[in-house]
Amino acid sequence: MRVAIVGTGAIARGSHLPALTALAAGQPLEVVAAVDVDPAAVEAFCRDAGIAHPYTDLDRMLAEQRPDLVTLATPPRFHRDQTVAALRAGAWVWCEKPPCPSLEDFDAMEAAENSGGDGPYAAIVFQHRFGSGARHVRELLAGQAMGRPLVAHCQTTWYRDEAYYAVPWRGSWSSEGGGPTMGHGIHQMDLLLDLLGPWAEIRAMAGRLVHDVETEDVSTALVRFENGVVATVVNSVLSPDEVSRIRIDCERATVELTHLYGHRNADWRITPAPGVTSEVADVWRDFGPDVPSSHVAQLEGLLEDLRAGRRPRSSGADGRKSLELVAALYKAAFTGGTVRAGEIGPGDPYYGALHGDAPGWAPDVRNGPRRSRPDGGAGPVSGADPAQLFGISFRDSR
Repeated sequence: MRVAIVGTGAIARGSHLPALTALAAGQPLEVVAAVDVDPAAVEAFCRDAGIAHPYTDLDRMLAEQRPDLVTLATPPRFHRDQTVAALRAGAWVWCEKPPCPSLEDFDAMEAAENSGGDGPYAAIVFQHRFGSGARHVRELLAGQAMGRPLVAHCQTTWYRDEAYYAVPWRGSWSSEGGGPTMGHGIHQMDLLLDLLGPWAEIRAMAGRLVHDVETEDVSTALVRFENGVVATVVNSVLSPDEVSRIRIDCERATVELTHLYGHRNADWRITPAPGVTSEVADVWRDFGPDVPSSHVAQLEGLLEDLRAGRRPRSSGADGRKSLELVAALYKAAFTGGTVRAGEIGPGDPYYGALHGDAPGWAPDVRNGPRRSRPDGGAGPVSGADPAQLFGISFRDSR
């Protein structure tokens, strides 16, 4: 298994490379190349990791190394072109979240797959839906062991200061795709969808309460699922007491996950309703051997799917569903209306850009890169060089 890493920043060093290294210990797998537009960065990355071939040109790497798998650890605005290039070269792709800045981009990525055969396919990094805890709860809910799910809460309330937004590509629709709804909350929203199934309709609000950026810094939503569940969703980068949380109230029990950036069995809690016997509750609480949510947990399954030539989880429609919910949340927030599943398609302004060209939210492209003011007005990015904003190194990754 020949693997190449594209982008050599924090997420590559902290997650992609360690996951590949851990799995290489038990199977024939080699990271043969890395790519970054910064020559010094990619050479240092390869030297530190013992990777033989550093590149600054993705197409050249694909032609010369012919990798079986390409992992993308680059900012979201690069994902479409890089994914399409890798797929057309015959490589499978494992792409960091957010998947890309729009549904239009995602559909272009999916169209480049060989979906009628044994691949290649492109999977999105949604590691929170993997691991023993998520698997156990998904099985309980699917079998309605705790009764019908009724009410849910999905919370990603984190804290990001001005230094975080000093990185030029953050807070910009064109480069990041969205604010905390897209860049942070998408993980818990993806897990919620994986546990509860398809959503039906959404209403939402969004605001800029602190940060001078184009995108939102807080959003809230009400979501109704096809199975009748009613859920609240909160995404924020304004919350000093940081937490990621999912809570689902069923007829016979409440199941809750409380963590920050990843979860283990101990982070899940099941509270039975009155009348449920301890013997039944003990079965629900038996999560089995602890497999944490992680890049390793997802990548292990992806490699099995690659070898078997079958579509992996979090690819195709399964990978698109979270981005569709994000797009619908923005549309509901910026229009004040109810958005229904499946309504955002070609011709809809929210299909090509998550801001939907909404007044007060869409950037003013006529006067160069701009960020919208917290009061809904627009103004230039303080101290930002336009060339900096759009000429981003792959190493400026999450």
